[in-house]
Amino acid sequence: MKYPVKVALAQAVPTIPDGPGWWYEPKFDGHRTILRRTDETVILYARSGRIVTSHWMNLAVAGMGLPPGTTLDGEAVIWRNGRIDFGAAQSRAASSVTRARALAAQHPASFAVWDVLEHPQLGQTTQLPYTERRAALLDLLHDIPPPIQAVPATDDRAVAVAWYEGLQEQGIEGIVCKKGSASYPAGRRNWTKVRHAETEDALVVGYLGPRRRPHRLALAIGDEGGPIRLSARLDPVLAGRIADTLTGAEVVGERRAEGEAYTRVEVDLTVEVLAGTGRHGTLTVTRMR
Repeated sequence: MKYPVKVALAQAVPTIPDGPGWWYEPKFDGHRTILRRTDETVILYARSGRIVTSHWMNLAVAGMGLPPGTTLDGEAVIWRNGRIDFGAAQSRAASSVTRARALAAQHPASFAVWDVLEHPQLGQTTQLPYTERRAALLDLLHDIPPPIQAVPATDDRAVAVAWYEGLQEQGIEGIVCKKGSASYPAGRRNWTKVRHAETEDALVVGYLGPRRRPHRLALAIGDEGGPIRLSARLDPVLAGRIADTLTGAEVVGERRAEGEAYTRVEVDLTVEVLAGTGRHGTLTVTRMR
């Protein structure tokens, strides 16, 4: 299969779907990661396709325990005091390599896996139904210890509702819902997600103001290709965190959106905006992803 992989995506919906054939998984609050075990090494990719092995080195070391020819899809998360700490994962992903190693020593990451895209015996598995991929994943990880673990899954909606209502305090941000008969929807929003926070994802494509303290962001809501929207003025603390990520971004020129000029950049950065603001009103950025 071709690398980097186009990851499957999820469409936000207001309620957990019901009916035959649905499977449900807790939605972990971390950084989307593809782990590839080759004959010689382990390579980790971000959602964008950027190689991020150096930022999650303890997961790369753990991944050496997997058989060559394995590719997994999941979330890099950090547990602190019994709950998932998204801020810690965010700091790791946005830091320099040297700083990432220091942070990893303090708070090692875990890899919450929900799919197998390449299997050492089965080869590429993306065309198999979810239920078959799930069975292959559990068999593959049966003897693999933490920090690599399969996420829970159920076809019982009542259990999914209990997870949704009872696991928020542990940092579980919602439920992802998948059809058991469906193949892996690479690059498509064929999964659905129900989150506690009424937000949606937006890709950062540029900024207004100085790079070290951006005032506003230029955003592509959901996926690239749609109209670029400008955010409301950023909270100063959030602006500082975003600036750290923008430091290494490649500037590709000046563009215009909504009648204003912004600096266009190539950067692996997704933020959350309040749901419903993508088409109406001002985009309010709530946090980095």
